[in-house]
Amino acid sequence: MSNQSYRRDMKQRHIMLLSFGGVIGTGLFLSSGYTLQQAGPLGTMLSYVVGAILVYLVMLCLGQLAIEHPVTGGFHVYASKYIHPSIGFIVAWFYWLTWTVALGSEFTAVGILMQKWLPDVPVYIFSSIAIILVLAFNIVSTKFYAEVEFYFSLVKVLAIILFIGLGALTLFGLIHYSGYNGLDTIKSRYTNPTFPNGLGAVFLTMLAVNYAFSGTELIGIAAGETKNPKKVIPKAINATLWRLIIFFIGTMVIISILIPSYQGKSLESPFVVIFQNMGIPYAGDIMNLVIITALLSAANSGLYAASRMVWSLSNEGMFPKYFKKLNKHHMPIRATIFSMCGGLLALFSSIYTADTLYIVLVSIAGLAVVIVWMSICLSYFNAKRANKHLKIHQSVPIIGFILCLVSCVGMIFDPNQSPALYFGIPFAIIAIVFYFVKYHKKDGQIIETSE
Repeated sequence: MSNQSYRRDMKQRHIMLLSFGGVIGTGLFLSSGYTLQQAGPLGTMLSYVVGAILVYLVMLCLGQLAIEHPVTGGFHVYASKYIHPSIGFIVAWFYWLTWTVALGSEFTAVGILMQKWLPDVPVYIFSSIAIILVLAFNIVSTKFYAEVEFYFSLVKVLAIILFIGLGALTLFGLIHYSGYNGLDTIKSRYTNPTFPNGLGAVFLTMLAVNYAFSGTELIGIAAGETKNPKKVIPKAINATLWRLIIFFIGTMVIISILIPSYQGKSLESPFVVIFQNMGIPYAGDIMNLVIITALLSAANSGLYAASRMVWSLSNEGMFPKYFKKLNKHHMPIRATIFSMCGGLLALFSSIYTADTLYIVLVSIAGLAVVIVWMSICLSYFNAKRANKHLKIHQSVPIIGFILCLVSCVGMIFDPNQSPALYFGIPFAIIAIVFYFVKYHKKDGQIIETSE
């Protein structure tokens, strides 16, 4: 269906930083030490290299599809067109759930971090302010949203560039760092032991790394609001991917050398520890500000993605037409408020049903990234068979699909990841049944069978 009602106000710089906003979240700043502890320095680097290859293959496929069909909603529309509308339906709701569950935890985390400076103010006050701000950013206009996200993401990017730059100077001996003795330290970190918890831990870490790269697919969602998408989207994907790979791998090289792997799990933030050991004053306060910005940025990107999924479902006839309505600034305000309500429900479930409903929601969301990436690969594979002029070779989606499938199989052996399969697969089956009961195809159009 047509997407002309959206304004194409996003430029290449907006698209790039939107993707950064989705990918560079608190995981890199807070959880990277845990990855190091599990797989060791060499295992961590191997995991990130494989993850980078996978995301590159998936994004090559997404780029071609976005050029061919520059619509708002992206990969769910491609899955409906090139696989089956029921698959598009499942992909959209998995992805929506991912971001709404994330919204709840991000708003809570903002409140907790703000208490570092204002300990007497309740968490819910800061969380409420964050909710109001993010909602406002998403209903004013596409251009306003894009500008806000650009500067939010810029803060994170500059922090990572500073970290890699100072880390490189440290590795070359230009900055004093307690416990670092040049090549002797590097050799010791990577060989003593090489894989502290065996190769199996490296394999399981690859699953977490795949999730670390999730968010790059936001470029596909924004294609319908981008100026000159056939020119901008491929440039944005290439520029974004290479920068992300350099940021992630560069960061992990610094962390893996300067922090012993056995300390990784116990650290609140490897960034703070390394900055403090370099003698940078107020390192904790600086990183607290950066992480709050990262949380607001991720929530901003998440609400954008979730609202576009709801709007796109409505636009495709798979959700009530009520949510297709745009305001005078051409923004999907009803879909945005609906998605924010989903985020608030996730927030309340994390407080009141942390051991039951919230675990189910998080588990289902954990499967979403793999399902979305697999759908992108399969969509392009089928699109290539129908449209020989598409540039990327058919082997690319095959390799990407297989790597995603390996991730799904790996979930079985990881007690932290396996609930994603236990709850995610039934959720997908229920969604398929609901689709066929509620909707069916007639004369090439998806129509609603009941109101």
